[in-house]
Amino acid sequence: MTGNPFADLGLSPDPGLSDEQVRAAWRTIATATHPDREDGGDPARYAAASAASAAYAILRTPWGRSEACADLMAQAPPAMPPPARRGARVSGRRLALWPARVRHGRPWRLLSRVLAAVVLGVVAVRAGAGGPASAGVVAGLAAWLVLTMRGDLAPPPGR
Repeated sequence: MTGNPFADLGLSPDPGLSDEQVRAAWRTIATATHPDREDGGDPARYAAASAASAAYAILRTPWGRSEACADLMAQAPPAMPPPARRGARVSGRRLALWPARVRHGRPWRLLSRVLAAVVLGVVAVRAGAGGPASAGVVAGLAAWLVLTMRGDLAPPPGR
């Protein structure tokens, strides 16, 4: 087996292949090489066709075809090199773009979220008298604010 069951059956790597297409490819290889043929077949090629039988066992179900495609994608080299790490200059630039992103986004909605988080945080601290539960609530509110504010900001330039 070559590590690519699609190639072993002479098929293109496509998870959308039908069961009948896979079965037909396997039968074509098996019948062309089987030793019980009238002409004696090709026993050496039939032994090599065991890779086709193993490939058919993998590809005979839609789940197996999608798993095989995923394995091939994982083995393939990345199409693009990973992005270069960005330095502190980029972070400073991102901070410099914040006022424009707020102004061009939904500033009133963002302001209402910030105010809601602050009010709920104050209520949690006063109600819990500064205990560990109130610290958890404040941390949760901060996380909520950070995770939801992105929708209120305008997209950064170039996106």
